[in-house]
Amino acid sequence: MCSSKNNKENPSPDSSPIAHYNGVFSARRKNGEIYFRASLTHKNKHISLGSFREPQKAHQAYLEGGRLLSDKTVSLIDYNRSSPLSFEKWVCLINYRDNSIYLSSPIYIGQRIIYYYLSPSHILKFDMDDLFYYSSHKIMCRGRHYFVSDYGMQVNIAARYGIKNYAVRGRDYDFINGDETDFRRENISVTNIYHGLRKSDVKGGTIYSVYIHVRGNLLVGRYDSEIKAAIAYNKAIDILKKNGVNKNYTPNYIDGLSPSKYAEIYSALTISRGIINFRIKDKI
Repeated sequence: MCSSKNNKENPSPDSSPIAHYNGVFSARRKNGEIYFRASLTHKNKHISLGSFREPQKAHQAYLEGGRLLSDKTVSLIDYNRSSPLSFEKWVCLINYRDNSIYLSSPIYIGQRIIYYYLSPSHILKFDMDDLFYYSSHKIMCRGRHYFVSDYGMQVNIAARYGIKNYAVRGRDYDFINGDETDFRRENISVTNIYHGLRKSDVKGGTIYSVYIHVRGNLLVGRYDSEIKAAIAYNKAIDILKKNGVNKNYTPNYIDGLSPSKYAEIYSALTISRGIINFRIKDKI
């Protein structure tokens, strides 16, 4: 049951309740402009519903918020753009109503799955283990890439699932059920965990081509095993750095390989003349 608590819902010091409009408070911006805030309390949880130019709009938001929390027949598919509340707020309120957990992110908790709503039709799926992370990290979308802000930096969420930033779907990873919005770990197949590798199936076996980016992709070489190819990428980094290339490359980490075996493979690898002879005049 929702209430306005007699219109006294912990307003900020510069807020005043508006007569005849439950759940609405007036406030003043730094430039002197007056605006109106709507909020309500449900199960002892104080919930802000947003800011509005007119008290009538704020009151409509208050009424709709109460309806969403009290009427279980209302679902997310009933959302209309004419609503005084944003779709994101609809998700937050309906999830709170159904699951008794208020999240500030547009997340709806299902059975062993969470749904993150970027829009009514754009929905990402995650494992329950990811709930804490995405409840505190807002997802942004750029094309088919999804990012969160982490310590002031934009971080591609695919990296949480072992997908490299420059990985290509169908070559380095894929979604088992074909749904590229389904980031549950059981649905992600990573076939290439190393930087710079391109796998090709040829007659008689598999070839791993290795490229490294220096003002464009340079061929490091082609190798008959994934481990050799991963180490070749590391060797190319070392050669380029000796040749004056000042780039922050991330070397491949090869798990389960002893230092002596790594050194043996490293020494025997042939690297292309294009890498060995690469020189620069300008700092990269």
